[in-house]
Amino acid sequence: MTITELLLLSVGLAADAFAVSLCRGLAMKRLDGRRALLIAFFFGGFQALMPLAGWLLGSSFAGAIAAWDHWVAFLLLALIGGKMIKESFSAGEEEKDPDDFRVRTLLLLAVATSIDALAVGITFAMLEDVSVLFSVSVIGIVTFLLSLCGVLAGNRFGARFRGKAELVGGVILVGIGAKILLEGLGVIK
Repeated sequence: MTITELLLLSVGLAADAFAVSLCRGLAMKRLDGRRALLIAFFFGGFQALMPLAGWLLGSSFAGAIAAWDHWVAFLLLALIGGKMIKESFSAGEEEKDPDDFRVRTLLLLAVATSIDALAVGITFAMLEDVSVLFSVSVIGIVTFLLSLCGVLAGNRFGARFRGKAELVGGVILVGIGAKILLEGLGVIK
């Protein structure tokens, strides 16, 4: 996986966290730097931990499915990306309590926005050219930065970017999945 692919993957994975961060920023009556950093830390941390957990899980059975791993990677990324694309067209559903900044709430939001990263981690186990620690670090850092930007932008501009962020993220994930499939089939190198 090239650095460009990794950065695109990271942006795609961070789209949900960015969208939720926009909503969190919108809920702040006045920008609170400590809360913004806490949100970014939670989202970035979980986006880094989940693919690592997925990689550990996938490593245990990667050898058994090596002949069709590119199909598994494509299906996982296409399902995740497709779900994000579908959600981007849903009416702007608001969270139950957008002003809730408790650690428990942030933990649940961080887990919910990083489930797709678990599946990506499983695909990492099936790819030969992935440095897992470097990849999860990049994913975590990109998510941290985009989440921080999301809080700031949400506080400044509101939630009108949510659907667009999910749409772009979904398209990126489907595109990377298609590239992995085409490489696995020998169509491209």
